[in-house]
Amino acid sequence: MTGVPASAAGGASGARRAAAGAGAAASASSVAPVTPGAAAGHSAARSADGGTPGAGPGASSDVGHGEAAAAAPGADEAVSGEDADFDAQGEGKTPRGGKIAAAAVNQASVWNIANLLTMLRLVLVPAFVALMLTDGGYDPAWRSLAWAAFAVAMITDLFDGHLARTYNLVTDFGKIADPIADKAIMGAALICLSALGDLPWWVTGVILGRELGITLLRFLVIRYGVIPASRGGKLKTLIQGVAVGMYVLALTGWLATLRFWVMAAAVVLTVVTGLDYVKQAIVLRRQGIAERKAALEEKEA
Repeated sequence: MTGVPASAAGGASGARRAAAGAGAAASASSVAPVTPGAAAGHSAARSADGGTPGAGPGASSDVGHGEAAAAAPGADEAVSGEDADFDAQGEGKTPRGGKIAAAAVNQASVWNIANLLTMLRLVLVPAFVALMLTDGGYDPAWRSLAWAAFAVAMITDLFDGHLARTYNLVTDFGKIADPIADKAIMGAALICLSALGDLPWWVTGVILGRELGITLLRFLVIRYGVIPASRGGKLKTLIQGVAVGMYVLALTGWLATLRFWVMAAAVVLTVVTGLDYVKQAIVLRRQGIAERKAALEEKEA
């Protein structure tokens, strides 16, 4: 018998066995052996991304960043994507709580030094009344304490407005509370003095009537402009404070006579400055009406 290949000698079954053997050899040759360098790169990549527990501290130092990235390219892309998102959120976008934080800062600005002084003056009003009327209102010791409360309130009145304008601390609360605190402490002192018989009621009526009337007048003409505080008005406030303070104290002798004349000067300044404010309000209103009329005529033309 002549020499025949084994596959031919086996027929169809031999051919199938030969084909199967060739496929197995091809699949085995396609699997590349894992070299120590590749293993080190894989280990370094895992260490760079957090690694597995138990990896040595020098595992990532032996392999450069480029080799680690080559071993695990997807990990580097994922980290880069997270950094890009973080940078976009931190630089290009406003954090969600930004508006809330800004609102909180604006709300907290109400608690500035100027408004705190105004609040202190409001708190001193009932304290002053209680001290003034203790033991019938004629005890010199309690009257001295009441004078101290009144003095603190008047001194804070000199500073809160100045601080608000100088350091840009003007708030809506201050605009409303400051004049209320001023009128409250002065009105409480005048009413207590008149109720105790130390000051005629007509003096209290003139001063409080002027203060309330001018405040109402300011609101009525505010659509045309603001009536500025005059030097006479500031002097009136100072003399009123001194006069009322002297009446709060239990003074006798020449000091009692002096306080009478100081109060008389305060009443005169109260009336004169009140009339001046009325004059300014009338002029301001006329100017405002004339300006509006001229604007309408120009618009129609």
